[in-house]
Amino acid sequence: MQLLQQLRQQHLVRPLDVQFARFIRDEELSISGQTEVSDTLPLLAALVSLQLGRGEVCLPLNSWSSLMENWPSVLRKPAEQLLQELSRNALIGFSVISDGQQEAPLVLSNGRLYLYRYWLYETEVAGRIQQLTAPIPLNRDSIKAGLRRLFVDRLAGEIDWQQVAVAIAISRRFSVISGGPGTGKTTTVARLLALYAESFSQQMQRAPLIKLAAPTGKAAARLSESLAGAQEALPVSDAIRAMIPNQAVTLHRLLGPRPDSKNFRHNAENPLHLDLLVVDEASMIDLPMIYRLLAALPPQAQLIMIGDRDQLASVEAGSVLGDICAWDSQEGVSEERPGLCYSPEQLDYLQQVCELPVPASEPGDSPVADALALLRRSYRFDENSGIGHLARAVNRGEGIEAMQLFDQSWRDIRFMALSDVGYGEMVSEVCAGYSVYLKCLRQGSEPSLLLKAFNQIQLLAVVRQGAYGVEGLNQAVEERLQRQGLISLSGNWYTGRPVMITRNDYQLGLYNGDIGITVADEDGRLRVWFELSDGEMKGVLPGRLPEHETVYAMTVHKSQGSEFDQVVMILPAEDTPLLTRELIYTGITRARSKFTLQATSQALVRGSRRRTERASGLSWRLWHAPGLLK
Repeated sequence: MQLLQQLRQQHLVRPLDVQFARFIRDEELSISGQTEVSDTLPLLAALVSLQLGRGEVCLPLNSWSSLMENWPSVLRKPAEQLLQELSRNALIGFSVISDGQQEAPLVLSNGRLYLYRYWLYETEVAGRIQQLTAPIPLNRDSIKAGLRRLFVDRLAGEIDWQQVAVAIAISRRFSVISGGPGTGKTTTVARLLALYAESFSQQMQRAPLIKLAAPTGKAAARLSESLAGAQEALPVSDAIRAMIPNQAVTLHRLLGPRPDSKNFRHNAENPLHLDLLVVDEASMIDLPMIYRLLAALPPQAQLIMIGDRDQLASVEAGSVLGDICAWDSQEGVSEERPGLCYSPEQLDYLQQVCELPVPASEPGDSPVADALALLRRSYRFDENSGIGHLARAVNRGEGIEAMQLFDQSWRDIRFMALSDVGYGEMVSEVCAGYSVYLKCLRQGSEPSLLLKAFNQIQLLAVVRQGAYGVEGLNQAVEERLQRQGLISLSGNWYTGRPVMITRNDYQLGLYNGDIGITVADEDGRLRVWFELSDGEMKGVLPGRLPEHETVYAMTVHKSQGSEFDQVVMILPAEDTPLLTRELIYTGITRARSKFTLQATSQALVRGSRRRTERASGLSWRLWHAPGLLK
C-alpha cells in the first residue's frame, strides 16, 4: 500500500482507486484468514479501478505496462517488478478473484481482469446479441416488393447500401446500421420503419408499437426533426404513415429512471412495451446502458442501433458500437466488398430481396456479421466537399494528406496556425458568429429561434483546462463579447448566457448535454430555455438547474449527437492521449457547411495516427469466440 500512496501523491491514481485497493486487500485478509497479502493484489485492484475511470472495461494483463509509460521511473520500476511476477494461476488463488463461476469482487477472464459487475455486463451483452442475431422468418416476396417500391430512386448497376441495410435490419431482432455523416441514415431509418409497419401490420393484424430513442436530449430532438421531414416523402399509405412515430426520447426517459438510483423502472422483470426500438447515436452508448437496454427488451421485440462506428466512444466505460462493428479484422474486407463477412445464407437472402449483385465475401464464424450494415456513400460530403475529404483522410490516419488539403482550393475548410495572434483572430471569428443569436435576443426573438441561431456556430476543444481548453476559451469569448457590448457580465448569470447541463435531472426532464439560453422575462427575471426531445420549450429558473456550465466552447465529446453550420476546433499545443483520430474525425463531422481548425500541423498529424483503443473483451466474445457466453 505504500507504493499506492506514493502513486496517489503523484496524482497517478485517484483516491477512489486507493480506497478500492484497500477494500480488496481487507476482503482478502478477511476471507482467507491470513495476516498478510501480496502487494500485487492491491496494486492490481487499483489499476482495474483506474482503468474504469478512464473508460476502460477491464485491465488486460498482457498490456498493463502501457498504463505506466508516463510514470516516473522510481515508481514504475517497483510496480513492474510486482506485476512481472504475476501468474494467472496464482491470481485465481486469491479469494477475491474468480473465473466468473463464483461471484467475487474481481474476475479473471481470457487474460483480462474485471470488476465482477463489468464482467457480467460484458458477458451478458455478448450472449444476448448472439441470441438476437438469429434470422427472423420472413415472406421474402413481400420484403422484395416493399424494397422495390421504397427504393425506386436507386442507381442502376450500383449497390444501394441503404436498401441492403433495410433488408438486413428487418431480418434480425438485433441489427446495427453504421454510416458517417450524410450517408442517409435518417432516410434509411424512415424507409425501414415504413417496411416494418407494412410487414408487421399484415402479419399481426394490428399496428406495431415503435419507439425511437437516443442517448441525449439533443440527439433525440435531432432524430425527431429529421424523421418528421423524411416521412413526408415515403411512398406509403396514410394508414402506414400514421403507424410511424416521429418523436424520440432519451434512453433514460425510455427506461424510466428511479430517483437516487442507477436502476430503471423497465428491466427483465418489467420489460418495455414495444415491438421495435430504434436507437440513434449508438456510439455514445456505454456498456452498462446497453446491458440495461437489452435486459428490458421484450422477448419478441427488435432492436436497431444506428450510429457512426468511427466516432468517439462513449464517455463512460466501453466502446460498444466499435466492438460490435469490429469487422475490420475479418477476412474478405475491402472498399469494393460489403465490408462484412456475410454468411452464404445471408448473401442468398440479400441477392433475392434486393435484386442487386451483392459481392461475395468470405463467410465468417460469427452470426453478428449478418446483423451489420455499413452505409458507404455520403450524400452531404461529395467530391466537392473539403469537409468530406478532410474527414476521410483523418479517418484513414493520413495526417500529412489531411494537412495538404488545407492548401487546396476548398471553400469549406480553413486552417489557422496556433499562435497568440491566431488565437485572437479565432476568438474574434467565434464571437462574430455568436453575435447573431445575441442580436436576436435584443430583438425579442422566441427562445426556440435563439437556440437555432446559437447553433449556427460552435467552438470545440479537446481539453478542459488552459487557454486552449473549454474553461479558458469560454472566458476569452465572454470577455470579448463584453467588450463588444453584446453581453453584460454581472456575476454568473446574465441575459444571453448559454449553458450546458452536465448532470441528469429526471424530475426536471433535463439531461447531460442539453443546452439552454438565458432570457429575461418582462419583469426582468431570468429563465434558462431548453428545447426538449419532443420539440417543446421549457424555461427553468437558474437556481433550479442541476449542475451546468457556460458553453460558448465545449469538448468534442460533448458535441456528439449535435451538428452545427460552422465548427471551429482548437487542438492543444502539447501532446495528449486524448488527441486521437476518432476525436478529430468527430469534431470535423459536426460541421455542416464550414470547418475551421486552429492547431499545429504536428498536432493534426500526430492525432490522426493515434487510434482510440479501449480495453474490452466484447469484441473478442462477439467475433472470435461466438457462442461463448461466459
